Formats: sequence, C-alpha cells, structure tokens
Amino acid sequence: MPEIKHIHHIAILVENLDTSLSFWQDILGLIPSKVTEIPEESARIAFFPLGESEVELVQPTSADSGLSRYLEKRGPGMHHLCLEVTDLSALLVHLRANGIQLINDEPKIGEGGKLYAFIHPKSANGVLMELYQLPG
Repeated sequence: MPEIKHIHHIAILVENLDTSLSFWQDILGLIPSKVTEIPEESARIAFFPLGESEVELVQPTSADSGLSRYLEKRGPGMHHLCLEVTDLSALLVHLRANGIQLINDEPKIGEGGKLYAFIHPKSANGVLMELYQLPG
C-alpha cells in the first residue's frame, strides 16, 4: 500500500477571503505563502504555512460551484483534510478495492503538476478528504 506521508493542509471554506485574511494575518500574525485564483475549481485560495503543513482558506468564486453549494448548505468552516501520499494512483486502486467511495476515480492534475483526488465523506467518517501526490 502507498505511504501516507503527512497532513498537507487543512482547508477552511470562507465567504470572503479578504476578511478572513485580515484575521489570519492581523490577529494571528501569519503570512500567506500564496494567494491565488484556481479557475478550474471556481475558487480563490490562500495558503498559510504551519510547520510541515498548511492552512488553506478557500472562497468560492462562482455561485453555481460545488464549493458555493457546500457553503450554502453547511456555512463557513472546515471543508476538507488533505493528506500527502507517495503513489496516488495505487492508493486509489487500493481504496476502490476496499469499497471506499471516491469523488474522483482517477487523479486530477493541479497547479504545478500535483496529482489530487477526493474521498467522499460517506467513506471517511463524515470528513471530505483530499489526497495529494506532489511532483518529484
């Protein structure tokens, strides 16, 4: 079975990224490593490094996106937990073989060439889980 290396990030869904940035920067004193828009995910995000992991703030940018529906249904707060893995394709095969419900049957390619996929919360104790395989 492929190795799970560590928690890559914890994602928090927010209504307004600029307002949220103020809290994380001005009140907590953290500096984002990146603030960017991801059009293919209809999201604007900010990453705050914390040791080997990060906190990711996510703001939906489209009213008809899955993120917007999630925000409307559940409100702001924790969205998902992301684990970095060594071999995402092999892990997805292992998960499917064990009856785990996936949102993505095959890895998607993201920014910088990272591979990612999501495990449905129904199979992960109510938690949406993202899996990352970083390039190199």
